[in-house]
Amino acid sequence: MDIEFDSLEDLYKRLYPALKSKKNECKRCGYEYIKEKDIWNYLSNEKWIKDEGLTISGMVSDIFNTDNKIIDNYLKDVLKKRSDMDE
Repeated sequence: MDIEFDSLEDLYKRLYPALKSKKNECKRCGYEYIKEKDIWNYLSNEKWIKDEGLTISGMVSDIFNTDNKIIDNYLKDVLKKRSDMDE
């Protein structure tokens, strides 16, 4: 059974419980500032954009199995790029 989504927002809502769980894991590991949207943005912009044939189960697996440090580094890179643009 294929599940289709009308928008990325619908997909985000479907994945939100996994994103929230990952955020809580990040918090327990000392990354209190990482939010659900940060995890979503990392995976959307760095991993899923390159993948074809994504499934919900595969996306949930990616959420849970992505190293917290990788998300942290991505977020720091994004913030640095924003800071560089403001200068």
